[in-house]
Amino acid sequence: MKQATKQAMSAKLKLALIGNGMASAKLLEELILSCNDRYEISVFGDDPHGNYNRIMLSPVLAGEKSQNDIGLLTPAWYEQNSVTPYSGTAGTVTAINRRNKTIQCADGNSHQYDRLVISTGSRPFMLPIPGIDLEGVMSFRDLYDVEKMISASQTGKHAVVVGAGLLGLEAAMGLKERGMDVTVINRATYPLNRQLDEEAGLCLQTQLEAKGLKFELDADTHAIHGTEHVTHVELADGKQLTADLVVMAIGIRPNIDLAKAAGIYCEQGIVVNDIMQSFDPSIYAIGECIQHRGDTFGLVAPLYDQAKVLANHLSEHGVAQYQTLPTATKLKVTGINVFSAGDFLGDESTEQLIYRDPGQGIYKKLVLRSERLIGAVMIGDTQDGAYYKDLIDSQDDVSSLRPYLMFGKALCEAQEPDKACEVAA
Repeated sequence: MKQATKQAMSAKLKLALIGNGMASAKLLEELILSCNDRYEISVFGDDPHGNYNRIMLSPVLAGEKSQNDIGLLTPAWYEQNSVTPYSGTAGTVTAINRRNKTIQCADGNSHQYDRLVISTGSRPFMLPIPGIDLEGVMSFRDLYDVEKMISASQTGKHAVVVGAGLLGLEAAMGLKERGMDVTVINRATYPLNRQLDEEAGLCLQTQLEAKGLKFELDADTHAIHGTEHVTHVELADGKQLTADLVVMAIGIRPNIDLAKAAGIYCEQGIVVNDIMQSFDPSIYAIGECIQHRGDTFGLVAPLYDQAKVLANHLSEHGVAQYQTLPTATKLKVTGINVFSAGDFLGDESTEQLIYRDPGQGIYKKLVLRSERLIGAVMIGDTQDGAYYKDLIDSQDDVSSLRPYLMFGKALCEAQEPDKACEVAA
């Protein structure tokens, strides 16, 4: 019996996973559910904190949550599921040898694989301007950054955040909650300009200013000044902003250095097919480091979908394929609900239905073309976002619903006899 068990163990394929972030954690969970006996799994990550929910970094920065609150897979989970984690130098992969199917780590050890998954995530983009290497200039990407920002807030008074996307606004509000005077710089004329139209963006700005944030909009960051530590930020128009801390939150770039050095085909990211397989049939990739049909990724939802597809393939349970689908943006920006989907800007061929309640901080816009909903943007009241997204995806004729469309799902469905009967029942 013991011999049979040993033979079964030796028959397992060696699966190595480089990267220990959210996409990796999701893949591990899916693999344990679908093919626990097929692979001997090892996970390599250089973050000493292990894996955690990066979406929750902002509450940690604001002091609403602790580091322990945002962890994903615990040491006990790895032990219970016979997954071997490596961290620190032991988990820092320095090279992939595709010929020998081994990975080399910073501690000098090498590990064999039959299947390899790369999930190295992304790196924050830092502006190539003078002063970018000064102390007190940092990104907002991981717990290490959060620890540095919290430390800086205890001694400094003034912070400058470059970038008014979701990450920049969350960083700014977190630092404001820590007692700092915070100014946000953005090249566009309103915050969250990729997810909102101008009116929604200005509505958001007004609400954030009421919370104490300051904005420099339609502005370029020209240089960062200081001797060793940052002292102020210079804008392109010459304006100077006092700064004890500067946070860069202007985007990410896929982390593909390790893959490129191994000769794995990359463009903007590691190029993968519909089953998340690279040009090397033994090597797969998921997450922010990949490029699929020309697209790269930064939101959690597609990363989790990729993990599910890959787990399905590795477990040989089916023929799941990954599709890049249009997604809606539903966010809570420092307590303010925001939603957008589809073509919410529109053009000369579209119609717009608009509702405004400045006193309540509510703005809604629905965009229609040929009696079909093609886009929606909302701030303040977003409870019907999923309903509008379904209408956008279905492209159903909504002409009969036009008088009620702005008022959401309940009123619209009450006008449809079949739906009304279902509600009454």
